Amino acid sequence: MQNLKGHTILLVDDEPDILEFLSYNIRKEGYKVFTATNGEEAVRMTQQLNPSLILLDVMMPKMDGIETCQVIRKDLNLTQPIIAFLTARAEDYAQIAGFEAGADDYISKPIRPRLLLSKIESLLRRLEKSGGFEVLEGAKAIKIDREKFTVEIEGKEMLLPKKEFELLELLASRPGKVYNREQILTIVWGNETIVGERTIDVHIRKLREKLGDDYIRTIKGIGYTFNDK
Repeated sequence: MQNLKGHTILLVDDEPDILEFLSYNIRKEGYKVFTATNGEEAVRMTQQLNPSLILLDVMMPKMDGIETCQVIRKDLNLTQPIIAFLTARAEDYAQIAGFEAGADDYISKPIRPRLLLSKIESLLRRLEKSGGFEVLEGAKAIKIDREKFTVEIEGKEMLLPKKEFELLELLASRPGKVYNREQILTIVWGNETIVGERTIDVHIRKLREKLGDDYIRTIKGIGYTFNDK
């Protein structure tokens, strides 16, 4: 088992009791834990600390979690962290809004410490993937950098949220292969995460907005494939 301890984690919540409780349980497992009480503070600390993981509440003063996530995702000077919303809002629309903002995952409160620690370990394992540029031939040349989570198309580089990146990487790894929704959910999100099929649609739409419509094809009633023509 890989040693994931030592990663820096930023907890963002406007409830001091929650911050104290979570930081205590996470810190005693060997992680470096920092806390912020609002979105503006979270952005500043992210720029200073470059955390591996941000656990981000949605409802906060000054700048809510959705806006905070958007600001962080647009900062090209950052090594993009994993961002998971930690919130009591379990409505489907809130999850969709979070994923559209660039979140990688969604954790509902209240959560038991042992379950949270297991979730943190699962999220951090996504950082263990490494590799250089991979050139994928298809409709156009495309390069994927697994270390930076960047995609380069015709010399133009763009930074993708981790979930969008992992979805693109999956589809592009085997151009022409059709992945159904169940396969995508299992491979990209994993069994530990409960998400709806609409989550896939949101991420596909965001990828098409950034890459153009040429790369990902919808196979009606089945799933998606990376265009190999």
